[in-house]
Amino acid sequence: MSNVIEIRPHQGPQEDFLAAPEDIVIYGGGAGGGKTYALLLDFGRWAASVPGFTAVIFRRTYPEITNPGGLWDESMSLFPLLGGSPSRSDSRWSWPNGSWIKFSHLQHEDNVHSWQGAQLAAVAFDELTHFSQKPFFYMLSRLRSRCGVKPYLRATCNPDPRSWVAEFLSPWIDGDGFPYPDVGTRYMERRGVNIEWHDHEEDAALTSKARPLSVRFIPALVTDNPTLLADNPEYVDNLEALSLVDRARLLEGNWKVLAGGGSFFKREWFQWLPEKPTDVTRWMRSWDRAATEKSDDSPDPDWTAGVLLGKRRDGSTVIADVVRIRGTPGTVKALMRSTAEMDGRKVEILLSQDPGQAGVADLDNLTKSLGGFTVRKYRETGSKADRAKPLSSHAEAASVYLVRGAWNDDFVREAEAFLDEKEVKPPAGYHDDQVDAATGGYNELNPVGSLPFVRRIR
Repeated sequence: MSNVIEIRPHQGPQEDFLAAPEDIVIYGGGAGGGKTYALLLDFGRWAASVPGFTAVIFRRTYPEITNPGGLWDESMSLFPLLGGSPSRSDSRWSWPNGSWIKFSHLQHEDNVHSWQGAQLAAVAFDELTHFSQKPFFYMLSRLRSRCGVKPYLRATCNPDPRSWVAEFLSPWIDGDGFPYPDVGTRYMERRGVNIEWHDHEEDAALTSKARPLSVRFIPALVTDNPTLLADNPEYVDNLEALSLVDRARLLEGNWKVLAGGGSFFKREWFQWLPEKPTDVTRWMRSWDRAATEKSDDSPDPDWTAGVLLGKRRDGSTVIADVVRIRGTPGTVKALMRSTAEMDGRKVEILLSQDPGQAGVADLDNLTKSLGGFTVRKYRETGSKADRAKPLSSHAEAASVYLVRGAWNDDFVREAEAFLDEKEVKPPAGYHDDQVDAATGGYNELNPVGSLPFVRRIR
């Protein structure tokens, strides 16, 4: 007797998502809630059972479709069980009954016009916060089909308070950033760029000749995905180890927390040592460079900051010293040389390279001036906030030690004020040079793939 494979959504949010009759349903909130699988299962059931069902699932870029563990890999574990045949060359699944589901990208807004004239029974956006409003509302106009399935749009997302999605979902989100427990279907009228929400369809019908669209938000967290928790029980620990803001968004599903001052570092997170420890396995002086003197034209320029960090045998980090200066390129170079001689030859020196040929030449010249010392170079990638997150998580886990010294107050004040400039406008007098230097050194001492795992202290 052949084995029977039962395919069904998990009870709770995933089951609600597949049963939802609304025109538009957005599913998600935290990470690991089974969002992508829910989309595939939702579309796959129709493709397998309804002749002529046609649908497209969008990701922002093509690599997000084909990356290991991405949309295509997820579909390979499900669609063959539903009778689908893959065509990887055009990211498309086909069924003997004439149904098909295509995966596509919309890296640029104008890509949406390639779907002009399309007739689709269903459209989905996987990670909606990665898209602008234009393709979302444009694709609503492509929803038309004679296959017997009422056309509909679905989307998944993680919280991003900076995105238009946060405003779109505001009827479902309370003042603290968490979903209301009892908000179900709302009815949407869109007039130009403005959206009006109604609790009842008949209320919307009184103000518009067009049929209002029914909309619903279904929140989900990793705790709603028992399959993931069974296969990867450490996943929740990984989310717990995120920075304060990312943890609030991806583990708790908060839509309003912003990466402002105090969300990366808090004074009480740092541990204290009276002197440099003897169990450090590797020392590094990391520099964040500037070359502007204080003047009437530049009363508050950036600092050149050099942070001395050490990696201890137990995996913790010690910050033992910080030097700072505002000066000319020559003055900065002299300080870096004298600091290297004070640190000694066992301390490595870390310098970041600015893009372009001028940055290469500048770094080569500086490296020559540090002859006799071990100099390491790196290129900065990603935002300052993203680079600071590993050190932030390590500090919150009480694994970052500061050696007491005259530099402590300036460093801690700057660390507490550190913010994500993409989310919060820096106040007057804001500087992040010491934090940039510290995060650069920390990430060099703990390369990606070898960062120490941390657990929260509760």
